[in-house]
Amino acid sequence: MSDENQPAMEAARYPDGSILYPAHPVGPDGNEPVGTVDLSEYTATLITWTSSTATPPGVRQPNHLGIVEFDVEGEPVRAIGQLTTDEVEIGETVEAIYAEELREPGAGIREPESQAWDGYRFQPVE
Repeated sequence: MSDENQPAMEAARYPDGSILYPAHPVGPDGNEPVGTVDLSEYTATLITWTSSTATPPGVRQPNHLGIVEFDVEGEPVRAIGQLTTDEVEIGETVEAIYAEELREPGAGIREPESQAWDGYRFQPVE
């Protein structure tokens, strides 16, 4: 779960009550966000998942990816991201875990300093 020394997994809240991740400048109702929600403070349900064996340079192989759904005060919020393991089941509860490097910075064609390499993975709650 969330740690004050790591960045938030920030979703945007809109005037109509919807919450989107990642945040968008304009929400479903056509209005700008009115606040944020740190999704790393919530658990989520694994909706579906897959493993990719043909990954971009610097991304682990196989790369396990999942679509998860958070319930934030009754509002569903979906996100896609790496899983920490392939030992998961659809419907399982997962939590967001911060990773300093989701891929190896020097392996791509862009300058490492020009990219953000951190983010969140999802792991089963024990």
